[in-house]
Amino acid sequence: MNSDSAETRVKTTSEGHPLLFEIGTEEIPARFLPAAIADLKNIATTILDEYRIGYRDARSYGTPRRLVLIINEVAPMQSDVMKQVFGPSKKVAFDDEGNATKAVTGFAASLGLRVSDLVVKTKGKGEYMAAVISEKGMETKAVLPEVLRKIVLSLRFPKSMRWGKGNLLFVRPIHWLVTLYGSDTIALDIDGIRGGNMTRGHRFLSPASFQIKDISSFVNLLENNFVLLDQQERQEKIRTDISALAVQSGGQPVLDEELLGLVNYLVEYPVPVLCSFEPDYLKLPKELLVTVMKDHQKYFGIQDDKGNLLNQFIVIGNTLAENGDTVRTGAERVIKARFDDARFYYYEDMKKPLIERVDDLRKVTFHDELGSLQEKTERIVSMASFLAEKLLPDLKDKVVRAARLSKTDLITGVVREFPELQGVMGKYYAAYDKEKEGIAESLEEQYLPKSFGGRMPESDIGALLSLSDKIDNIASFFSIGLMPTGSEDPFALRRQAIGIVTILTDRDYSVTLKEIFEKALQNVPVKAVGDISTELLDFMIQRVEFIMSSKGYVQDVVKSVVPLISPCPLKTAVARIVALQSFKHVEIFPSFLLAIKRVNNIIPKTGLPALREDLLMQEEEKNLCSTFVMLREKIAPLLGQENFLDGLMMLSEITPAINNFFDRILVMDKRDDIKSNRLTLLKEIWTMASLFADFSKLS
Repeated sequence: MNSDSAETRVKTTSEGHPLLFEIGTEEIPARFLPAAIADLKNIATTILDEYRIGYRDARSYGTPRRLVLIINEVAPMQSDVMKQVFGPSKKVAFDDEGNATKAVTGFAASLGLRVSDLVVKTKGKGEYMAAVISEKGMETKAVLPEVLRKIVLSLRFPKSMRWGKGNLLFVRPIHWLVTLYGSDTIALDIDGIRGGNMTRGHRFLSPASFQIKDISSFVNLLENNFVLLDQQERQEKIRTDISALAVQSGGQPVLDEELLGLVNYLVEYPVPVLCSFEPDYLKLPKELLVTVMKDHQKYFGIQDDKGNLLNQFIVIGNTLAENGDTVRTGAERVIKARFDDARFYYYEDMKKPLIERVDDLRKVTFHDELGSLQEKTERIVSMASFLAEKLLPDLKDKVVRAARLSKTDLITGVVREFPELQGVMGKYYAAYDKEKEGIAESLEEQYLPKSFGGRMPESDIGALLSLSDKIDNIASFFSIGLMPTGSEDPFALRRQAIGIVTILTDRDYSVTLKEIFEKALQNVPVKAVGDISTELLDFMIQRVEFIMSSKGYVQDVVKSVVPLISPCPLKTAVARIVALQSFKHVEIFPSFLLAIKRVNNIIPKTGLPALREDLLMQEEEKNLCSTFVMLREKIAPLLGQENFLDGLMMLSEITPAINNFFDRILVMDKRDDIKSNRLTLLKEIWTMASLFADFSKLS
């Protein structure tokens, strides 16, 4: 028999019990843990909701050897649920004499009910016989085995596999499970691992299993066995301990938030250990030493108050302080070997000047469809020469030289080993080669800014080189059809576009987006289908909108200036946006906007004859024309000076004349020449206003 149902939950209000669920494993990769900890809580609460189990205050924690869910209060019963089960339609349920048919009696019997227990319910456009059934919730502890199993099976990791003879896919083998609900142990078996009340402490400092007698004491119990469970507290302890130890040694830590977060998930019981290395290594670039310590060994450098690196570093050990000597000896031995390798690469690199590496770039592919690094360099040189000639001709020789050298450090030994030092090492090598002032620094600055709001190039040479590289990257990838789509942006073109916009606006460079990308597209073979130039400019304009909105400018103001972004320098477009936002707060603005929109609403999109003053018949149109001519003459020099706010204030003086014109004059005169002349006057007024913004976009 066909039937369907709907349900309404009735929440239980009984006070619940705490739940502790611990998944004990072998060491989980540190990079997987932040997401796994968040997923554990989200998955658990979703499944509890699905099973109609109330809860309060759910938290998740993680260390390399465990994932833990603690919920302070979980309801003792599932919520009751009221189900509506629909049966046959009312028409089918009874015959002409009102007697119950087999359809309805069979439906009632299948639910253990009588026909008299059924009710009539409306569904869609019809009436149906239905049963309203109250389903009592089960005890939570009876449902929890299924819930906990489902939580484990729902956890996903970037890499999982089956371990031993088990069928469970998990990031690492599970060695123990803690399944406590109040004072009860929940029976659970996953791949032969049974849930219980026994946990384990630190792998080496407290390897034996021990019993949990009370959930409320679990965190302290772990700490007594050398496990700091709360990842936030653990990270703050690492930060505090590192800073204190660095200060004791006469310096301050080179704190890297990414490294701090990673180290936090490598240890259960963090203890800082102060180590040192031979001062002679300080002759190497600071960035190289810090990168070796960070990337290879996960160590924290120490610097003085001027930012100079000291010959000391800090290791976060996963052991007791009394074992510090052992940790120190091992760390110092390893870092010496790493620094020796770095020193070898560095001095080998300096044997060959950067300029002599330019030809070697032809052996390295930039992209299969865009040629070698040498071809990439030639495009950067072309763009750099164009920008320097237009903006800073006195710097052209230096800018072109910097462009020529810009990618040479990519084929050095150090950068091959540490790609994140691109540009940085170029700076050091160019300085060693005694390149002209400003060139060395620009090789590092070409990659700035690395993020929105990040550090910017400090020199004009660096700014122009950064622009040239980013402009070429965007134009090149667009030319072969590799534009960003949705959330996909494998070549970070959005970030680079934001960098271009930020540099152009911060430095007030007088060049248009249209100019620079027309030049850039001349340097690459356009293989993509469609109007690449238009797509590219639209892409850049979207970044302008994003940046200005991020700075607090309202969307309609930004949108109104969009038509003027491509044909004029960005600094001018930004100045218009700034002025227009201020103008919106002036008292005259609402009445001016209403008047100028009336103008736009009536003018045709097609062409009109030139304005003839001899066809102005009435006083109001003559006054509007004379006011327009007078204001146009006053506004022109203000536009030339980019004094847009004063220009807007001047423009708003036309408001009374526009209102009088519309109040007293019928624009659509019977005489076509008079009608056209009036429309021409209005169109010229709109054209003048459009030099500031598209006011139809404003509200």
